[in-house]
Amino acid sequence: MNIDTMRRIDRWVGVPLCVLATLVSRPARRRAEAPRNALFIELSEMGSVVLADPAMRKLRRLTGCDPHFVIFAANRASLDLLRTVPSDNVFAIRADSFWRLAADSLRFVAWARRRRIDVAIDLELFSRYSALLTWASGAATRAGFHRFHAEGLYRGDLLTHRVAYNPHIHIAKNFVALVNAVVAPAAERPFSKTRIEDDEIRIDPPPLRPEALARVDRLLAGHDGRRIVLINANAGDMLPHRRWPAELVVSLIRLALARWPDIRVLLTGTAAEIDHSAALCEAVDDPRCASLAGRLDLAELPALYARAVLMVTNDSGPGHFAAVAGMPAIVLFGPETPALYGPLGPGVALSAGLACSPCVSAANHRKTACDDPVCMRAIAPDEVLRAMAVWLDGLSDGHRGVEPAGREPQRDRGADADLAGDLESAAMQLDEVLGQR
Repeated sequence: MNIDTMRRIDRWVGVPLCVLATLVSRPARRRAEAPRNALFIELSEMGSVVLADPAMRKLRRLTGCDPHFVIFAANRASLDLLRTVPSDNVFAIRADSFWRLAADSLRFVAWARRRRIDVAIDLELFSRYSALLTWASGAATRAGFHRFHAEGLYRGDLLTHRVAYNPHIHIAKNFVALVNAVVAPAAERPFSKTRIEDDEIRIDPPPLRPEALARVDRLLAGHDGRRIVLINANAGDMLPHRRWPAELVVSLIRLALARWPDIRVLLTGTAAEIDHSAALCEAVDDPRCASLAGRLDLAELPALYARAVLMVTNDSGPGHFAAVAGMPAIVLFGPETPALYGPLGPGVALSAGLACSPCVSAANHRKTACDDPVCMRAIAPDEVLRAMAVWLDGLSDGHRGVEPAGREPQRDRGADADLAGDLESAAMQLDEVLGQR
């Protein structure tokens, strides 16, 4: 099903079901002091799975619970990147047709009851479907975002711990607020009256899989020691307004190859993007630009990222996947705001800052009325190139991350020391200038 069909189902089927579920709901049972089985619900955004990882780890650390997860089947692989949730504890719902969605929803209820879920945390932003799954899980404690006095976001009264969604802090902090509500010693209205520090939303990358590294090394066997820069040129069909125009992608690649002769640009993407990526490479017309679209599984991407020095991407999943390998990412934002969805790893978010942007939010269920995404065209290749220079002009000829097997690490022997010396020298010169005034 396409995203608009799913939105219609969520509204016209979800709202009546939420009303009915609210009417038949019984008072919530008292939560056990130490929940044994916790369920997280995040269905439609692969990148949000990465952003939810700090919250999942916090709940497991504080309660010792066994984490479970429910997600759309098409996004299932994103859970394998950080491996916080055991594979056996994941329930995947097929969403390619209404009837499969309905059938898997019923199977989910049986699965959740067998797992004896104590705590269910709805990570979705005002989805009626996820609210119904949270309620149907049988959990005594059900946390999620509640509309309170906001209009148009009705999804029943199915939560025991109602959290105020805050559009002014990062979404990863909003997810941590849901966990804080679950472990709060007393009821609050609204949850969660807590301060969430930046340290709480850092990603803890797992060890890279040796077999994935070996496969990536085979694919990169002919890169001749050049530094690898990755370009993710698409953003999927969920929000096509996030795409950076193809002509700007081509322009950026040409500028980068001309400025840094020692780099190789590789385009990444899914199997559905093979033709699009091939067309971009043909337009660039440089042997140092090639496509890896469709050649790696999602679980193998961290290994590729470990071999690369930098990525340029639209506001989409790869910008968050990069944090799993600690690779710097330059993320281009238009319809969405980096204040909410900026990368958690090293990197920078670029936005044109138009008066109409961001135009998607929880309030409109991420559906924009825009028919001409000027916000993306307004991000110039020269601006992106300057952002790339922050990393590429300060790195050695070797890779930033794990070195390919059989090669000695080619680190910049004094990159950090040189940078510190330059800063110290600049500071002394500034002191001299100020002292003369």
